Amino acid sequence: MPTRVLLTTCSFQDTPGPHHAQLESQGFEIVRERGPLSEARMLELAGEFDAFLCGDDAITRAVIEKSLPRLRVISKYGIGLDKIDVATTKELGIPVLFTPGVNHTTVAEHTFCLLLAMQKNLVETVNATRQGNWLRITGHELWRKRIGLIGMGRIGQEMARRAHGFDMEIHGFGNFWPDDIAQQYGVIRHDTVESLFSAVDIISPHTKLNAATHHLINRERLALMPEGSYVVNTGRGELADSAAILEALDSGRLAGYGTDVMEEEPPPADHPLLSHPKVIVTAHIGSRTFESVPRQAKKSLDNLLNFLSGNGPIACANGVIPSDE
Repeated sequence: MPTRVLLTTCSFQDTPGPHHAQLESQGFEIVRERGPLSEARMLELAGEFDAFLCGDDAITRAVIEKSLPRLRVISKYGIGLDKIDVATTKELGIPVLFTPGVNHTTVAEHTFCLLLAMQKNLVETVNATRQGNWLRITGHELWRKRIGLIGMGRIGQEMARRAHGFDMEIHGFGNFWPDDIAQQYGVIRHDTVESLFSAVDIISPHTKLNAATHHLINRERLALMPEGSYVVNTGRGELADSAAILEALDSGRLAGYGTDVMEEEPPPADHPLLSHPKVIVTAHIGSRTFESVPRQAKKSLDNLLNFLSGNGPIACANGVIPSDE
């Protein structure tokens, strides 16, 4: 019986690269779905697969239990594990593999893309000129603005590098603190999130989503920022309370919100953030580039193949097997 793999990540499927030929050459039976899949859809599919090559699908305890005894491994395309019940995978001995170190530059670039677009009124002016209107709106510089980075892992560090290039005043908060990077780029460390919010004009979260960081950006913390501030979010939609963001935009506390992620994806067509004049929303494409996708796809596929063969490096996120990276 051939190894049966459920492939759900759309970026993997849609973007050209050598990962397609590599996967096809394995002789697997591959079932392709368009994720992210809901728990209901995962439950319909669970039980007949040896491996998941997944994106942000709802892999809950019920899904994992129904997938046994056949399921051997979950290979995540990406680094965010908040949609996977990691505690259950550890309890039941299912390795969760992931892909650190392949998309941090791409995500940092997209974060600055959103930030610059807001500062320069890019969307509104381009829409106007496409309609034949010569609209000239006064924008802002990033030069010497104060940016607050929540999370100083790989993406946070790439953000610091780019912010330093704009001669920004860089503030940071995070459990992990890279002293060398902070010293090189002059990152000012904060002991509390509240201290960070009160010291900056721009907030950019780059931290994992969990119970402690859910709605990290909320009404009380936004109130600590000066009038006319900005939030740019390329992490997870649930890091920001959408209702609080809307209130802050309407009151003038926030001059703009740029986000690549939503609390529900895709969001309902009538979601107020989608049509708000001070908001730029992109459809979770921060790591979706022709350069990054093949890197991430190969990493997720190499993880899977090395696990199944018992040879080669593996990046395991849940500690079920020793990680070689």
